[in-house]
Amino acid sequence: MAKYGKKSQDKVERAMHEMKEGKLKSGRSGKKVTNPKQAIAIGLSEAREEGGKVPKKAAAKKTSTRKAASKPGPKKSAAKSGEKKTSTRKAASKPGPKKSTTRKAASKPGPKKSAAKSGTKKKTTAKRATRKKAAAAS
Repeated sequence: MAKYGKKSQDKVERAMHEMKEGKLKSGRSGKKVTNPKQAIAIGLSEAREEGGKVPKKAAAKKTSTRKAASKPGPKKSAAKSGEKKTSTRKAASKPGPKKSTTRKAASKPGPKKSAAKSGTKKKTTAKRATRKKAAAAS
């Protein structure tokens, strides 16, 4: 029994012809399609929408998240110690209570003073203190 119907063949043929002429555009971005595989996918997708005989899309393959397991290396055996191996992976942290994002009006900082101004005030107060000490000493 055939996998693809006549409608899907016609759609793919039309999509390939448009791609070769440079008229086939991708749906989302509107860019010109130059890859024949993409043209076939567009044709099959259109045939699916119109109810043509087309197999279902292949499910995406799941990739392994543990890359260290695939690397060859020295293997440690748990049989030597006679104890079971315990998992050293951390448990997924559960989301805690949300912190409020509202701020109090009193906690807002006022207008910032420049560092140069605050530095000059300290110098003048230091000069005054030394003058007072000198005047008190004489």
